[in-house]
Amino acid sequence: MATKDLIVKMTQLCESALGVTPFSLHEIPACGSYRRYVRIFLPDGSTLMGTWNADKKENAAFISFAQSFYQQGLPVPLILAVDEENDMYIQEDLGQDNLFALVQRDWLPLLEADADAEFPEYLKDLYYRSLRELLRLQMAGKDCIDYSKATPCPSFHRDAIHWDLNYFKYMFLRICRVPFDEQALEDDFRRFSAFLLQVPCDYFLYRDFQSANIMVTFEGDIAFIDFQGGRRGALQYDLASLLYDAKTRLPKALRDELAAYYLRLLQENISIDEQEFKAYYQAYTLCRLMQALGAFGFRGLVEKKEGFAESIPPALAMIREILDEWSLPIELPELKAVFQRMQAVQI
Repeated sequence: MATKDLIVKMTQLCESALGVTPFSLHEIPACGSYRRYVRIFLPDGSTLMGTWNADKKENAAFISFAQSFYQQGLPVPLILAVDEENDMYIQEDLGQDNLFALVQRDWLPLLEADADAEFPEYLKDLYYRSLRELLRLQMAGKDCIDYSKATPCPSFHRDAIHWDLNYFKYMFLRICRVPFDEQALEDDFRRFSAFLLQVPCDYFLYRDFQSANIMVTFEGDIAFIDFQGGRRGALQYDLASLLYDAKTRLPKALRDELAAYYLRLLQENISIDEQEFKAYYQAYTLCRLMQALGAFGFRGLVEKKEGFAESIPPALAMIREILDEWSLPIELPELKAVFQRMQAVQI
């Protein structure tokens, strides 16, 4: 859709559904997704956020999940208007800053100047608050979400895991020319998938719980966006997604501190085996990093989108760190060998 048409249709939706004519509308540059966003400026000085997305199933999932979570008092945007025919909807505007933007502004320059720099306390507090709200979301999502709306599948099942592993294989290993034994790697992928699914997988899995999807609102609160890929899954995946978000380059000590905090919160809600949780956490961390490397390869090296290829070196460093602390109770010889060979990748 041309920008002019997008602006016209979003204006019409605002007028027909909300009874107000916008003062102006401005399209926001897209990042990794194919969705398009428009900030809507109203005559009273307030703003709204308009979204256009040709994927009707994604729209239906996001709107349904957002409405359910909002009713539970969780920090998600209020959906104000929907135009299914034109694949667009309007939601409240949660602000212009996401957590990654603040990390990029106030942490990464410190790290570049001094490898031993202290992580800013206010950012640490935002991470703590994000984990508190994440756990609330995961627990509430067991019961309040209509998983028939989930896309492409209602749970992070065996096939879904394998899609991600193959994404890693073809969009990262192949593109970066990392050698591997096809059959041996497939055998490891099957063992790895089976292991991941032994943990309870009936919680809400956000799927893309990363710093860029955590908004810091005008009031300084945190709120969540872009959870349209949510489905049933394990708790560990989202924790790994946030703490092993390669582009944020969180210090290992901070990642360990935040993971321990999340574990304490979890133990206040349910009874768990701590050692078992940690073993699966390491496994889901690897699963998430492999998915992320597939995305970095495709978005960065194939599509040449800015910011993705730069995340490959810190992701490889995280893989190396896990290799040094390997504690998985399953044999994955070819996958471990691949992780070691990957350390020679030059970007």
